[in-house]
This record gives sequence, structure tokens and C-alpha cells, in this order.
Amino acid sequence: MNDFKFKINGTEYSANVEEKEDGKLAVTVNGKAYDVEVPGHQAAATKVKPIKPAAPVAAAPVTAPAAPKKASGTGTAITAPLPGTITSIMVKEGDQVKDGDTVLVMEAMKMANNITADGDGTVKAILVQQGAQVQSGDVLIEIA
Repeated sequence: MNDFKFKINGTEYSANVEEKEDGKLAVTVNGKAYDVEVPGHQAAATKVKPIKPAAPVAAAPVTAPAAPKKASGTGTAITAPLPGTITSIMVKEGDQVKDGDTVLVMEAMKMANNITADGDGTVKAILVQQGAQVQSGDVLIEIA
């Protein structure tokens, strides 16, 4: 939900914009509500799983972000669903994960997105580091 204040030809307006599940926007301007459709606007990613508490992980020293490594071709690859920045890595190589566990968090479109394991296994390789910029489809973590 976003609140805006603006003037048009000297008249002040107050607006509230909220995205609905169907991709439409609920816009309220000076107390009057409107359902708004924006051509080309798509709803935010719908495959969102609830956050599961994870044990705190000590932050690694920040270094210059490196480009994502390439997958080795074995195991299950967890890929970036959209372009963004890796903000937190919740696992380390050798950790056991279960289906639905949050393995990392990435910021995309000014929102934190939990990236989860698609199955049970062991973290074989972490191919990104905190602060890395990734593109949609980049392999982030391999699970064996």
C-alpha cells in the first residue's frame, strides 16, 4: 500500500494505491475509491511461501559482489525467479534442507522475496554471494 500527496493546478489531493490479487489496483483519491486497470501491469509474483524461522546466520564480510557462477550440471538447481539483488543467504554448503525451507532472500522490485528449496536434500553449492546482482533464471544454489 502506498500513500501519495500531490497538487494538480493548485488543488491538493491525497491518494492511496493498493495492488489487488487480480493485478488491478485499488486507488482511493480524496476518499473516493476506484478500481484501476493499468495496461501492461502485472501482479507481483504469486508463488510466495510463508517465511519459516531459520537459525540466525552470521553475516560474512562484505566484498565486491561477484557474478553468479555456472551450475555444475548435477543436483537440483534453485534459480532466480526474476532479476534482483541477493540480500541474505540462509544456508551454507553441506546444510540439510527440506522442501519449502527458505535458502536465501533476494530483493526485486523493492520487495524482499524468499527463495525456497523445491525438495529435500543437501546444499551442494552456493553460486552467489550477498550483494550479487542476478538475472531471471540464474542458478543460485544447487541441492543434491
